[in-house]
Amino acid sequence: MKVVIVDDHPLIRKGIAELVTIEDSMEVVGEASDYTEGLNRIIELKPDLAIVDLRLAGKSGLALVKECREKGVNSKFTILTSSSNQQDFNQAKQVGVDGYILKEALPEELLHALKVIGKGRKYFDPGVLELMTNEVEEDEFIEHLTPKEKEVLIELGKGMSNRDISERLFVTEYTVKKHVSQILAKLELTDRTQAALYANAKGLVSYAIN
Repeated sequence: MKVVIVDDHPLIRKGIAELVTIEDSMEVVGEASDYTEGLNRIIELKPDLAIVDLRLAGKSGLALVKECREKGVNSKFTILTSSSNQQDFNQAKQVGVDGYILKEALPEELLHALKVIGKGRKYFDPGVLELMTNEVEEDEFIEHLTPKEKEVLIELGKGMSNRDISERLFVTEYTVKKHVSQILAKLELTDRTQAALYANAKGLVSYAIN
């Protein structure tokens, strides 16, 4: 996976570049320190993934992502930021970024996130997951779940394994795995841990107990 890093802090660019090179499947093909340079590098190099700082010397990294998309760039984009501000996160989702990662993330967390995004899934830092689950619009996502998927989500919220869920709901483990996959896709979550957090944040588990 070819990666371009756009950040106005040299130390951060260097740190991310060194981290990415640990993975044989990833290669840093370019770096940029500001909006204009980042735009030109992304258009020129057409990376599989661009890691973009939220704020670039007074300019918006989200505006950069938006302009790249308007120019037909098909790269995946992930925002790297120190901001867990809800408005910033909402705007990032509106632009359609593939990832939103906090700079306080551990190296292994960042690598995991990049791998997830590289596989075509979205990754939102657990640190901002609470913001996502508190949004009213997310209730619409829950409505997209089938009754059985909602049951599985509730069991995930209780920390149940696939085997436990299959026994409680009288379905096969294969069916449970299929439901879990659909839940993650519909709620735009990364893994079952985030699904469990989501279920609890929404109060689904408490509703089930009552």
